[in-house]
Amino acid sequence: MRTELTRQDNTHRQILDSLPVAIYTTDQHGTITYFNRAAAELAGREPEVGKDKWCVTFKLFTPDGKELPHDECPMAIALKENRPVRNQEAIAQRPDGSFFPFLPYPTPIRDEDGNLIGAVNMLLDLTDRQCAEEARFHLSAIVDSSFDAIVSKDLNTIIKSWNHGAERLFGYTAEEAIGRSVTMLIPADHQDEEPRILERIRRGERVETYETIRQRKDGSLVPVSLTVSPVRNATGHIIGASKIARDITSARENEHRIRMLMREVNHRVKNQYSVILSMIRETNKRAKSPAEFEREVRERITALARSHDLLVMGDWKGVTVFELLLSQAKSFGNEERISMSGPSIILSPNAVQYLGIAFHELATNSAKYGVLSGDQGQISVAWNTTGSGASRLFHLSWTETDGPEVQTLGEGGFGTVVLKRVAPEAIGGKGNLEYGPHGITWSVEAPLATVETSIGSEL
Repeated sequence: MRTELTRQDNTHRQILDSLPVAIYTTDQHGTITYFNRAAAELAGREPEVGKDKWCVTFKLFTPDGKELPHDECPMAIALKENRPVRNQEAIAQRPDGSFFPFLPYPTPIRDEDGNLIGAVNMLLDLTDRQCAEEARFHLSAIVDSSFDAIVSKDLNTIIKSWNHGAERLFGYTAEEAIGRSVTMLIPADHQDEEPRILERIRRGERVETYETIRQRKDGSLVPVSLTVSPVRNATGHIIGASKIARDITSARENEHRIRMLMREVNHRVKNQYSVILSMIRETNKRAKSPAEFEREVRERITALARSHDLLVMGDWKGVTVFELLLSQAKSFGNEERISMSGPSIILSPNAVQYLGIAFHELATNSAKYGVLSGDQGQISVAWNTTGSGASRLFHLSWTETDGPEVQTLGEGGFGTVVLKRVAPEAIGGKGNLEYGPHGITWSVEAPLATVETSIGSEL
């Protein structure tokens, strides 16, 4: 009989030793009587049979980090109260300083008469589960805070989850969306997309990002980039799909704007080539020396560049009359002698280019012969609009008073050509240049529509 009991005991120990889960036993006083290899590996130490009590671990802590004495651990409670203890997680520390969470299952062992003779404990390592939970919480936080719309659905198109990004993009709350078909987001002329998507998802394929149109709660349409991936259950079976939708309205607007900007820049560059060639031709006719020719051409190209810089800084939307005039006159000094008055008008890029050239020629002449060349006189630049509707006109005048005796720009010179013909005609108007005894007056009149940037214009 004893031999049979011994044989059974050896068999039981071999079974326990081979189990991959940590198991140990104690006597009724809590002294460890047995532990398997998995228990030693989990604890990171070799417990001393017949000496260590209550638990195989080095140190214990409660889930909130408070140190837990071994004689207050779940195994000690099971023995003291002669009952199984369940659902009491704990954290153990190994001798090497590492920690692991675990769930113990201490259970009393009784003899045939019901007397307590010891206990058995199984320690379930929760490290993987905790990591998975942390990863799930982390992923959930990312999904909840994502600006993109993230939606999951089953294979019958029914919405299962709906994040805040989806609420912002489509206008439905989670309560309104979950349980309804995702086809409510698809416009009538795009309904054929969903069957094709589901067919690919059932095959386990991921639908790479593509652009399409979706419909908001208020009926408005929104362009989106859409990515769809299969969702699998624990056994690997595909049970649905997750969708990530990103509003690409701004991206499309930016692309359109860039295309418009490139066309505008191309047009302006070609236009400036014509202006520069004209500058070179007219300057060459009247330059007295190569040095004078080079200087005048350089100055005029620099004036064009200043107008161009203003347009670039203004994102090609236009420049005010004040900004344009100041940028062209500032390099000559004495700009405090220039007074400016007029309503706020944003000049179109074309008007900026040609009025900029005109202001440069006026300031150049004034710096050589007029008000900006001395200590006397004043330059008044005034502009206004007249008329109404499509017939509104833009008026601007440059008037020098009380300056030195006038020396003309030279009839037929480049400056005269710019002020009388080139600049006014470029904005669809007409110009006039008059010489007084102590200053010149230049005026231009043109349709406001050709001078001012249109409201809502992209450029």
